Amino acid sequence: MTPPPPAGNRGDTVTELLGQIADTGRDAARGGYSRPVLSGSERDLLAWFVEQAQRRGLDVDVDRNGIAWAWWNPSGADLRGSVVTGSHLDSVPGGGAFDGPLGVASALVAVDHLRARGITPSRALGVAVFPEEEGSRFGVACLGSRLLTGELAPKRALALTDPDGTTLAEAWGRAGMDPAHLGRDDEALARIGTFVELHVEQGRGLIDLDAPVAVASSVLGHGRWRLSFTGEGNHAGATLMADRRDPVVAAAAAVLAARQSALAHADARATVGRIVPVPGGTNVIASRVDAWLDVRHPDDAVTAAVVAEISERAAEAARAEGCELVVTQESFSATAHFDGVLRDRLTRVLSGAPVLATGAGHDAAVLAGHVPSAMLFVRNPTGVSHSPAEAVEDDDAEQGAAALATALEHLLT
Repeated sequence: MTPPPPAGNRGDTVTELLGQIADTGRDAARGGYSRPVLSGSERDLLAWFVEQAQRRGLDVDVDRNGIAWAWWNPSGADLRGSVVTGSHLDSVPGGGAFDGPLGVASALVAVDHLRARGITPSRALGVAVFPEEEGSRFGVACLGSRLLTGELAPKRALALTDPDGTTLAEAWGRAGMDPAHLGRDDEALARIGTFVELHVEQGRGLIDLDAPVAVASSVLGHGRWRLSFTGEGNHAGATLMADRRDPVVAAAAAVLAARQSALAHADARATVGRIVPVPGGTNVIASRVDAWLDVRHPDDAVTAAVVAEISERAAEAARAEGCELVVTQESFSATAHFDGVLRDRLTRVLSGAPVLATGAGHDAAVLAGHVPSAMLFVRNPTGVSHSPAEAVEDDDAEQGAAALATALEHLLT
């Protein structure tokens, strides 16, 4: 193992680390950051992570599913059953600065804290960076952790396409990785004895509680569905209104149906955040419209009911407009409850930190079905996420990293 560098080369704050990548992936058109998986910006962020890990004397490798691992293992212990933390570096289009990178930077700083406290772990501590957590390029959220755990079949993953028509297999190969090796990795999974992910809170829970850090209890069940409306492309000026088969009209009805159905079910959330008309000309009646629907609810049966209601109303709108509709499920994650024993241990060691549920999906929720997993949330003073308005105060960021270090120390010793 590479020896750790002199102490003077460590001791960065979370804010300083995030400042090093503040210009990477900036989106001038949308504001915020656009860092899709396997893009130049995401590769630059991964190189930054590797450099920072190596500065700390951590051993780095990237597995066959594109997950980057950095290991602190001073005792040379078997990596099986290690304590692992980390998050992701990709973003939604025009996302904030903290969703993902906060957890990665905090994990690196937590290693610094543990060393400063004189901790020499008897088993390994890993820092993991998962690819395509947001699903912003290939449409499946938490793709890396789903591949690792076998929740996503390699055949399906390889056939996924981005908005430009590039398949995941093609993008994987261009990045210098072998797409034939994608899939469940029992050896890598066995290295995770316990997983703790720190993340910016994507809501207002900590604002209202006036607390900097919380422990997660659960993640809402959620999924993504593509609604493809097919009509007849035609001329915007030469085609009478009565003669049109306009899929945009049917898609608009589906958007309204999503809102109405979600409002009819307590705690449901339904969002159409992306609509793509084809061919997309201002003076052209579209021939097809693809709309992506995101539905979430604590009860998976209610999630299914909401999707069914929206699909039925969308189909009615399509028939009324003389169009056809195909609904395709692209991903689904059942409601995830984090390990209760681990959650309670972390709550105690963090001096009674509040416990919060979240409506946002995370790699930790995927891993929770396979290994004991937990999450820490750091206060977001705006309560806004997946937006340039996402924020974390410097002091809260440092308190989050210190809390993560305390949690890891408790699990390592």
